[in-house]
Amino acid sequence: MKATLAAVLFTVTAVSAMAQSTPVGLWRNADDKTGEVKAEIRIAETNGALSGRIEKSLKKDTKPDATCDECSDDRKGKPITGLEIIRGGKKAEGKDVWEGGKILDPENGKEYRASFTPIDGGKKLEVRGYLGPFWRTQTWTRAQ
Repeated sequence: MKATLAAVLFTVTAVSAMAQSTPVGLWRNADDKTGEVKAEIRIAETNGALSGRIEKSLKKDTKPDATCDECSDDRKGKPITGLEIIRGGKKAEGKDVWEGGKILDPENGKEYRASFTPIDGGKKLEVRGYLGPFWRTQTWTRAQ
């Protein structure tokens, strides 16, 4: 009985830990300069590819009806709330990194190649956007 209980607890703990070592979930990102939390982004995985939408804008000066005026693709003029900012990205074989996707910065309308790496036991997500040989990294915090 004790061995069975221990095995069940181990399995539940292992599955829970694995679930947190993924970009899937609700994340908060912060402004690089001010540290102000800007948004909550919900990342999902469908058929092995990531997608992410702004679930809620948390910036103090954001209007409720704000749209992506700087976007130049199919997202131009779309509401910021619900805006898809992550497209694609698949788990690299043998690594805890999702790469090959794109991320949109709705403030300037630019889209960057991106990689997503869970860190700190899945409590944080290292989001790296690439433009040519240059990159910028943000660390997002898991909201749930």
